[in-house]
Amino acid sequence: MKLFVYHTPELTPSDRVADCAIAVDVLRATTTMVTALDAGAEAVQVFSDIEQLKQVSEHWPSEKRIRAGERGGSMVDGCDMGNSPLDCTPDRVSGRRLFISTTNGTRALQCVEKAPSVLAAALINRQAVVEFLARKRPETLWIVGSGWEGSFSLEDTVCAGAIAHSLQEMTGISLVDLAGNDETIAAIALYLQWQDRLLELMHHASHGHRLLRLNNSADLEYCAQTDILTTVPVQKEPGVLVKQ
Repeated sequence: MKLFVYHTPELTPSDRVADCAIAVDVLRATTTMVTALDAGAEAVQVFSDIEQLKQVSEHWPSEKRIRAGERGGSMVDGCDMGNSPLDCTPDRVSGRRLFISTTNGTRALQCVEKAPSVLAAALINRQAVVEFLARKRPETLWIVGSGWEGSFSLEDTVCAGAIAHSLQEMTGISLVDLAGNDETIAAIALYLQWQDRLLELMHHASHGHRLLRLNNSADLEYCAQTDILTTVPVQKEPGVLVKQ
C-alpha cells in the first residue's frame, strides 16, 4: 500500500487515478456528509455548481430532499440549509437525500470520482475509515484535502495525517514503505504535534477564523472531535455517496 497526500484537488495527478481516493474537508463538507448519513440520510449527492444542484434536486419530491448550499461559509439563498453538520439531525435528514454544494469539499470529491473506490473522511470518522482501508488494502491510496479556494489548509492536512498515522499503526507498515510522497510524512508530523489540541489548531486555521467570524464556534468544536462516528461514506455512483 502506498499513500499519497495532496493538499488540494488541483495538486492531484491528471494522468492517473488511485485504487482508492479519500476526499477530506473537515471544515465542513465531509464532516457534514458523515453526520448526515449516520443520522439516516438515504444518500448524499454532491455538486460543484449550485444551479445544477437545484435542477437535479427538483426531480425529487420535496419531502425526500434537502438542499444544502454554502459559499464563503454562509448558506446559499434558496437552499434548506448551509454546511453545518449540526443541522443534520435524524428528525431532519432521515430517509432523505442531501443534495450538497460547497465552496471546496464537493470539488475534491468530483476530482477523484473516477477512482474505483471513493470515500469521504473527516476527523469524526477517522478510525472507521482506517479500518475500512486496513480491510481493503488498496495498492495506491490518495487522501485529497479540499483546502480553501486552491490553497493549503491546516485542518484537512491534520486529518490526512491522523488517518495515515492510525493506518500505519494498525497495519504495521513502516513509514518508508507507506509514504508515497513528502506530504504524507509532513501530514503525520502535523498530526503528532497537534493531536491533543485539535480544536486549538482549528482556531489557528484560516477557515476556522472565517467560521468564528460567522459565529460558528459550535461547528469547530464538533468538527475537531475524533472517532465519534463509525459511518464511512462510500461512492456508489459518480457524485453519490451512501453509508458503508
